[in-house]
Amino acid sequence: MISSIMKNGLSLGRFGTREFGSLHQDIKKATESVMSTTGEVSSIAFAGHLLDLIEAQNNEDLDIFLTYLMEEYDINTDSLLKNVEAYSKERNNKNLGLIGSFSEPGWVELFRRLNATPGGTHRLIKLRERIKLLLRDGSSHLKALDDGLLKLFRYWFNSSFLVLEKIDWSTPANVLEKIIEYEAVHEINSWNDLRARLAPSDRQCFAFFHPLIPEDPLIFVEVALTNEIPTSIEKVIKINREEVEYNKINTAVFYSISNCQDGLAGISFGNFLIKKVAHRLKQEIPGLNKFVTLSPVPGLMRWMEKNAPLTFENCLNKIDDEENLLKKTFVYLTESNREDNLPNDPVARFHLGNGAILHKINLNADSSQKGLTQSNGVMVNYLYDLDVVEKNHELFFKNKEVILSGEIKSLKKKYS
Repeated sequence: MISSIMKNGLSLGRFGTREFGSLHQDIKKATESVMSTTGEVSSIAFAGHLLDLIEAQNNEDLDIFLTYLMEEYDINTDSLLKNVEAYSKERNNKNLGLIGSFSEPGWVELFRRLNATPGGTHRLIKLRERIKLLLRDGSSHLKALDDGLLKLFRYWFNSSFLVLEKIDWSTPANVLEKIIEYEAVHEINSWNDLRARLAPSDRQCFAFFHPLIPEDPLIFVEVALTNEIPTSIEKVIKINREEVEYNKINTAVFYSISNCQDGLAGISFGNFLIKKVAHRLKQEIPGLNKFVTLSPVPGLMRWMEKNAPLTFENCLNKIDDEENLLKKTFVYLTESNREDNLPNDPVARFHLGNGAILHKINLNADSSQKGLTQSNGVMVNYLYDLDVVEKNHELFFKNKEVILSGEIKSLKKKYS
């Protein structure tokens, strides 16, 4: 019945319009219908209709509507103070519950009701994408709304709800198309390119899905199974190459991690994904004993332009002094120019925050235009030692200290 209502939209007469109500084309009245209805079927129908109206708004009208939501459905401070006073006089569950009811904006409850519609979760993710665009365009007054949605998403997308799925060449085409679309690190240029990353036995891909969005991944990681730690991405993603024999595999290389939903920015899935995939592969492949990344260094050249102008001025992508490049990269990765003292590089913050070790700096590792532009071809291996990864994670956030391998420690002695 609910599916029929959502499909047929305005044709609610057969359910009894007098009892059911009408779907207002005025977005404010449609919002009031969602907030005031008590019936389960009518609530879902009204919420689905309101989402249709919201999605039809242009950016200017959406800004106006969202501003209206924040003002009209803000916290009722008078009622909140009244119930706080009542609780201070009589501390019982009823008064405590009333404080909870009045201590959050009404638009939070609106989002909960919109989420209950078929496809509502995915539609709210897309709505937050639009809100973030409005924020970037100067609508800073919507920040509280963005934060509120993010808080709800953190409940709805906590790790216990996520489903780990292996992506391979037999995965349905609609999902494979999304892998091509969402790949954010090393572009997939063709179906042959995708096949080279999914079909061989020594190449794996895993993604997290949410039960309410079963055909759209949240995040995925591509893994190369090798017999050595690679120092260049070209060999890893090469289309025509020899596969590594199963009994010679000893290293899992996480060479690309892509977040798929911009509307879920602020929720970290990658930490949980890498560790879960590592443990799964360790169980499946007896000889597997090393887990590393081959990671980009996306902020390196921007940092050099700002912090090493005498050495690198006007020579972007034309650095000939490899020793100097290695030294500056070491400084960039191990010393911080940030107020929070966390690593300069976003990828470094991610892996080191997960408990990984800065293992090796590789020059001439990515000759693509993107790789040359962002890091002059430099890539980094971060090592995940599953025995100490949690300990490293705690130490990193306690001391803000980058955990170094023996090779990187030798660079530290050399350049100190």
